[in-house]
Amino acid sequence: MAGPGALSEDEAAHLRLLQALEARGYDFVTITPESHRRVLARETMREARNLRGVFGWSLPFAEEVVGPELFALLREGRLLQETAAGWKAKIRVSRIRGRLFIHSAFPTESDESVFLGPDSTRFADFIVDELGRRGGVSRLVDIGTGAGVGGIIAAGVMPDTQVELADINTAALSHARVNAAFAGVEVTTIESDGVEAIEPGFDLAISNPPFIFEEDAPAYRRGGAMHGAELSRDWTLAAARKLAPGGRILLYTGSAIVDGRDELRETLERELPALNCTLEWRELDPDIFGEELEKPAYADVDRIAAIGAVVEKAT
Repeated sequence: MAGPGALSEDEAAHLRLLQALEARGYDFVTITPESHRRVLARETMREARNLRGVFGWSLPFAEEVVGPELFALLREGRLLQETAAGWKAKIRVSRIRGRLFIHSAFPTESDESVFLGPDSTRFADFIVDELGRRGGVSRLVDIGTGAGVGGIIAAGVMPDTQVELADINTAALSHARVNAAFAGVEVTTIESDGVEAIEPGFDLAISNPPFIFEEDAPAYRRGGAMHGAELSRDWTLAAARKLAPGGRILLYTGSAIVDGRDELRETLERELPALNCTLEWRELDPDIFGEELEKPAYADVDRIAAIGAVVEKAT
């Protein structure tokens, strides 16, 4: 567990990098990996010509493209990789709801990868929408926090809340600490496999779990059985057991619809009443990650829907 304000020397350099990019008016919106690959296939995308090419598109670059200050910060933070085509940054920087976030460079193919993309944006919008309906949260936990988007955005809506960011990936927790410091949000980070290491009694849990069924995929994509919904089910039920009376869980995930049925929704509707919890369920987007339907594991799936679910525990 890392307490508030605990940044390593590398992380402090990463924070200064974010501050320098903000001062230069840097902006980038991360797209899906498939869309990113399509853009990089263009003849014009061989090397970076500006900061977006370096910190957004993960293109090789010459030192003069970023200038001496940013290059020194990349070196100081150990974020430089030398390739035959030139230097590459080991991170990307993207904006969500007006805030810059540091996360892993493209392609995100290892278990240590920290992913941020369109789902992060939908997750953030869902959180802001739901928290605007009711406040009064004293302790928030972000389960599987990744780059910390959910917890940091929530803290912006509820500035007096105790915020805990949990993830099994130590690289994710490092990026989350930097992103929180940049946003001026005080957080505690917890190394935890799901809810396992989180103390009970929180009154708000938020989560955007992995939800793709793909055994050889990086950890941030592997959602397990139920066409990828297993982890969403397990984390939600485990969080419900530790949730304080009157508390809520905000779950953003993807759910495979098979022959018109949503197995994740049916499972949670069946299991949550025994934990003294109710479930509100809505589709935020009826069709995401359509390319997955071409894979054998999804041969019987109609579509994958983006879900925003609210679990509430009785007082």
